[in-house]
Amino acid sequence: MEHAVTIVMATPTPIAVVRETTTWEAFPTRWRVLLDEVWAFARTSGLSAGRNVMVYADDAPNVEVGVEMPDAFKANGRVVPSTLPSGRAARTVAHGPPTPEGLGAAHDAVVRWCEANGEQRTGVRWEVYGHWDEAHPDDFETEIYWLVSSTRSSAS
Repeated sequence: MEHAVTIVMATPTPIAVVRETTTWEAFPTRWRVLLDEVWAFARTSGLSAGRNVMVYADDAPNVEVGVEMPDAFKANGRVVPSTLPSGRAARTVAHGPPTPEGLGAAHDAVVRWCEANGEQRTGVRWEVYGHWDEAHPDDFETEIYWLVSSTRSSAS
């Protein structure tokens, strides 16, 4: 699938997350556990949570897994307040159920686009997941963002 990539100004959306340093091999079995921990906190606290998010601070990976939050809240155990990154970001959308292959292709498209357009990636990237509709799984969308430098490289 073709992935259109654009530069956007990302805003610092409040999120509730669990942070973890993991490996790329372990992450596919860890993210659900971390996300369930955040959702359990939101439900028992009576907080209104939004879309699921995953923030990758680097290639270690140091990750934040959680949900958008409309209001401030106090940390509770491993669930802490954070924000989605802000600033210039290269963005695309992955369509359909969020598979490793589909998300990987979307991330690869952003990386290739940045390289072709002289945009310097900072290494920080994140995903914002739409709301699942069992009746229409192909309509599911995942927004993919890569934070880019405020200045372009001389390759552009």
